[in-house]
Amino acid sequence: MNANEQLLSFLDSATSPFHAIMKSASMLEEKSFEKLEIGKPWTLKKGGNYYVTLYDSTLFAFHIGKNIKENVTFRIASSHTDHPCLRIKPHPEYSEKNYLRVNVETYGGLARSYWLDRPLSVAGKVALKSETIFEPEIRFIDFKRPLLTIPSLAIHMNRDTNKGIELNPQSDMLPLIGMMNETLNKNDYFLSFIANELKVKKEDILDFDFYVYNQESACILGMNEDFISAPRLDNMTSVLACLNGIVNASNESVIQIIALYDNEEIGSRTKQGADSVITNILLQKIFDALSMTTVQLYDSIMNSCMISIDVAHGYHPNNPSKNDPTNVTQLNGGVVLKLNSSQKYATDTQATAIIQQLCESYQIPYQKYVNRSDMPGGSTLGSLSSSWLPMKTIDLGVPLLAMHSARELMGAKDQDSINRLVTAFFTA
Repeated sequence: MNANEQLLSFLDSATSPFHAIMKSASMLEEKSFEKLEIGKPWTLKKGGNYYVTLYDSTLFAFHIGKNIKENVTFRIASSHTDHPCLRIKPHPEYSEKNYLRVNVETYGGLARSYWLDRPLSVAGKVALKSETIFEPEIRFIDFKRPLLTIPSLAIHMNRDTNKGIELNPQSDMLPLIGMMNETLNKNDYFLSFIANELKVKKEDILDFDFYVYNQESACILGMNEDFISAPRLDNMTSVLACLNGIVNASNESVIQIIALYDNEEIGSRTKQGADSVITNILLQKIFDALSMTTVQLYDSIMNSCMISIDVAHGYHPNNPSKNDPTNVTQLNGGVVLKLNSSQKYATDTQATAIIQQLCESYQIPYQKYVNRSDMPGGSTLGSLSSSWLPMKTIDLGVPLLAMHSARELMGAKDQDSINRLVTAFFTA
């Protein structure tokens, strides 16, 4: 399976952060990675492959080199599992005349209008009553079929549609799920639907965490198949690159780690996000299990290197004025090194030089991105995570068009480039 075939398959499975983690864990177990529990003692050995999940939506995997010594260094590659979308609220039933709707809220920097008139589905997890209060039963579900849609208003009723409209997230973004009939209770039709799908009693459902996602399949397109059009390229491209890197690398003198965090799209300040102490806890547990000291850990952190992998903006041919005049990044132009003097991206000249030399040594195409000086850009997890782990860090990723749309566009050559770079980062 080539890089693009693997990406298309991964996108179909990774419909929510929970499902991205389940798919990632499955891929790691196929490569003999052993699962650990974050809240239990660890027994580790040199040469071992391990992974641990956190709250079902974050995952760390690591390989301990056979030849590591007291002055061991880390190579860390991080990315995020969440994407801008709609989330379903509690008590979501919301009917109007005979139309059945679901009450939702926006999550992350959602480009709202691009979610209209799409076939949408739902994936997430459900908490059920259990015999032990502090251990509710958790079920995961992906409906994997079109359930919802948000119909746009006909142009006849809004002649200014083509001038651009503002969509109110509470009134304009409520998805339709069906029509009322004599067998439905308008007060619990959605809850009854979940119970039926899970084959459980409705009254046993305590809570749920559901993501509404674009159910359209990913595809390769273009006259010469130059592009990939798909939902969730931000940031499944990077998650997949991390996974490929750690299973294909071959450096036995370092500790290789991938960190797949949740909640980047809302700032990362959660217990399972990059802006938390969780990665420090992970590193401390690794060193404790290897009978190494905290002082040795601190020394290792200061001498290590991290890449934060998230998508980048590509040059838009219909809007050239949105780009910096001398730094232009193009689809199929290779990995983008993301630089920002205000540290919205982790910008480190030494780390940048390391990645440039890696790309040149392994013949991986690369380019550099900066925002226009009069246009503030987005941010990602690199600067946040490096504030907890003060090691050399750089943000990088594949270039996209239509970032944060319900469907994004990337170059068909770029997944292979980012896969090879992460593998080289762990190997060199």
